[in-house]
Amino acid sequence: MSFTMHGIPVSSGIAIGYAHLLSHTALEVVHYVLPRNLVHEEIARFDAALESTRNELEGLRSNRPVYAAAEFDAFLDLHLMILADEHITLTSRKMIEHEQCNAEWALKVQMDALVAEFEAFEDAYLSERKTDVVQVVERVLKKLTGQPGYVPPVDNQGVKMILVAHDVSPADLIQLKPHQFAAILTDLGGATSHTAIIARGLSTPCVVGLHHARQLLRENDLVIVDGTQGVIMVNPEEPVLVEYRLLQSQWEEERKKLRRLKTTPAQTLDGTAIELHANIELPDDLPEVFENGATGIGLFRSEFLFLNRDVLPDEEEQFTAYRRVAESMKGMPVTIRTFDLGADKQLNGAQRVASNPALGLRAIRFCLAEPQLFRTQLRALLRASLYGNVKILIPMLSGASEINQTLQFITDTRKRLDEEGIPYDRQIKIGGMIEIPAAALSMDTFVKKLDFLSIGTNDLIQYTLAVDRTDEEVAHLYDPLHPAVLFLLSHIIGSAIKAAVPISVCGEMAGNVSYTRLLLGFGLRNFSMNPSQLLPVKQCVLGTDLSEISTLMQRMLRANDPNKIRELLEKLNCNL
Repeated sequence: MSFTMHGIPVSSGIAIGYAHLLSHTALEVVHYVLPRNLVHEEIARFDAALESTRNELEGLRSNRPVYAAAEFDAFLDLHLMILADEHITLTSRKMIEHEQCNAEWALKVQMDALVAEFEAFEDAYLSERKTDVVQVVERVLKKLTGQPGYVPPVDNQGVKMILVAHDVSPADLIQLKPHQFAAILTDLGGATSHTAIIARGLSTPCVVGLHHARQLLRENDLVIVDGTQGVIMVNPEEPVLVEYRLLQSQWEEERKKLRRLKTTPAQTLDGTAIELHANIELPDDLPEVFENGATGIGLFRSEFLFLNRDVLPDEEEQFTAYRRVAESMKGMPVTIRTFDLGADKQLNGAQRVASNPALGLRAIRFCLAEPQLFRTQLRALLRASLYGNVKILIPMLSGASEINQTLQFITDTRKRLDEEGIPYDRQIKIGGMIEIPAAALSMDTFVKKLDFLSIGTNDLIQYTLAVDRTDEEVAHLYDPLHPAVLFLLSHIIGSAIKAAVPISVCGEMAGNVSYTRLLLGFGLRNFSMNPSQLLPVKQCVLGTDLSEISTLMQRMLRANDPNKIRELLEKLNCNL
């Protein structure tokens, strides 16, 4: 029977192959009461399962595959932290002892309690971490029941296989990589799930949130996966199969062509040079930066050095990381953002959970509230500036007061380094992110006090429209083409150009080729994005004549009807 399913696209590409169903542990475990004399033995069995699971995760970290995404280590740290949580360990043991129940039942009860805590979070990203809890418990249950930790080796015999699972943990996903599955489909998960992040890092087409794929698909069903649109076609008719084979061939050929652009200078048809920089999270991301021909680092998200660890990085560890990136870029610009902690990126042990984390103590607000942490980072950044073209970027500034406080921190840190005889680049540039409407409407202040600016479109859009883009219930309202958003972008870029202050965009809009000409038309000349997005954006830049898009840009700014704006955008991108 032929049918179509729709899910959440999280890793683009087209794959055609045969379904291979991944079994999963049934969490509806049986409850039974043990004789008192067997309780001690049951606790020992439980402890052995925990230890075996811990060793398995530690082994994955010790033998980290070269193809694992940079976030893989952070994921492992999170799962090890969940495994050590007292709900999983201490409380489960007490339940086995006092209620004389089997280990599987005690573990299931505690898992439900933890999941309920995560579901109580209003923040969609934090709520989704319940998936990680379930994945950890599944691993322990598999140890208790003697099931394999992941799907047994599959002899594909050259046939493309599509992995279909109710859910699959990132650890299992990494272990499955050698089987070279053409695509991954799961019932559970969202765009911010760790499985989605790892799948993107593996460059494997992936669609999640399908709800019933594991139940409806049968082993060896022929499947087409459109990882760009989130569409799954099962046992398609021959004309559909022929069409998608052609699309797949075109997709693969296009990727080959893009790789040829790696060393081509990014400039428009009329000769305007464009800077295409990369966003990174850790120094380990550098190979992908070079592979895609970035001409600088436009955003080094330094907070990822602080996450999923019990001991925070000291000055020397931070200095070493910043210096490594600066030296590796060999004089190309390296913009390092001070840590944007808070909201969905919390330090281990942080007890305070704000009712609305995105509007709470985060980014520069957190830095100013934790002066010792901030000073330590500033010292490391200034010291690293001696080894390359380093710039410091401050996130989530809202106005003059925060700018002044931040600049004073930097001035004080410089003085202390001078007193200690520690050298640094005295010409280092200090910039600010424009991601709050208040900042966008205070451009006169920002261009006077800062050396450069960078627009964080992700937050700017969600704050302007009061829409949490990670919340499935309102995600459809998150619209980069809303007239208010276009007005702010035009105003921000225009104000910076008028004041001769360098400006870039480092949010998701910079890496979305649909918006490249839009931003070029606003006057933007510096883009920063995920490394994998660089070459498609460069291709668009190379095929753009700035003189031909100005009229359409003016019409878009005057339009108030979203449908009209989209119609004009299609004309703007007509030859892409």
